[in-house]
Amino acid sequence: MIQHTGIAIIGYGGIARLHALAYRSIPFHYGLPADMLRIVAVVNRTRESAERAAREAQAAMWATDYREVLAREDVHAVDICTPNNTHAEIIAAAAEAGKHILCEKPLAMNAAEGRRMVEAVERAGVKAQLNFNFRFFPAVARARQLVEQGFLGRIFSFRGCFYRSSYINPDKPLSWRLRNDVAGGGALFDLGSHVLDLIFYLLGDFGAVSATVETLIKERPVAPGASEKAAVDVDDLALMQLRMASGALGSVEVSRMGTGATNNLAVEIYGERGSLRFSAEDPSWLEVFDVRDPDQPLGGMSGVRRVQTVGRYAGQKAPDWSMAPGFVGTFVESQYTFLRAIAEDRPATPGLRDGLAVQEVMEAALRSSEQGRWVEVAELR
Repeated sequence: MIQHTGIAIIGYGGIARLHALAYRSIPFHYGLPADMLRIVAVVNRTRESAERAAREAQAAMWATDYREVLAREDVHAVDICTPNNTHAEIIAAAAEAGKHILCEKPLAMNAAEGRRMVEAVERAGVKAQLNFNFRFFPAVARARQLVEQGFLGRIFSFRGCFYRSSYINPDKPLSWRLRNDVAGGGALFDLGSHVLDLIFYLLGDFGAVSATVETLIKERPVAPGASEKAAVDVDDLALMQLRMASGALGSVEVSRMGTGATNNLAVEIYGERGSLRFSAEDPSWLEVFDVRDPDQPLGGMSGVRRVQTVGRYAGQKAPDWSMAPGFVGTFVESQYTFLRAIAEDRPATPGLRDGLAVQEVMEAALRSSEQGRWVEVAELR
């Protein structure tokens, strides 16, 4: 049973709305008392937006400075949904204040900053979790179970991709996600962190990476409808070849310029005894092939099986139609896992060290693209 927990949501945009929805849903999902979990406070940049967010989340108070909520005794944990360049400061302050931490991905702006964040949290002894919510699809959990059971045998290769069409319009204006000094990276950090985490979760430590990153639309309007344009200094597309510590080889493709794609995230793993495939566009299913199935012309069972679906609801804000069925459920399970870690006094997972592993391989990918060579992830340590 989780404890009575007061949450402060820091930063309130589209993803934070999903976090709030998930917190409100947890008691219904798990049969808990309605007052077991409360959103005590919401922090946002302006008074108007913070007040509006607090009303929507039914929070008791709002603030424009996160330090105000860290001082409150009824705030036990913070949920950080702010731009990437603010994570380090807020996590350090929250840890020092003794607050447990849930933070949106990616962990940090770079690996060195990520290591400092991990050290701060471990020094403080608080629980901290990265919101790699795609781990919590049931099909991914089943894939992990099969890998751990040795179903695939020796793993030969893998492929991961995450394509969205969110930036194909050249008139889409600059935002913090398109600024290197705020986001730290583009598609690689935004989408790549998710698919790389799934590879890490299923296959273990990274060994080395060779990558190319590219900015496909190099200028964008400085504001909606503006004629003035400014340079885009983050990537739209990242192509990676990866060698895992186990020796398995694979590729990962991420793009925010995937025309026609909404949330096309997929992972395929090929082993000596079978293969697995998961797609976030069809999240209720895990595709499995077992070489041990008989392949006789008549009576055989050889073939890919779907081992046990999109929604456009008028006026619905969260989840929007581009989010696969079950998407909100992954937030619920991720956040519930975090709350249980607090109650049971055990490490939260995925933890900051998981985020650091992803951060390191992303930074190695950027170095590889700049230097035109394979980069061992160990070089960054």
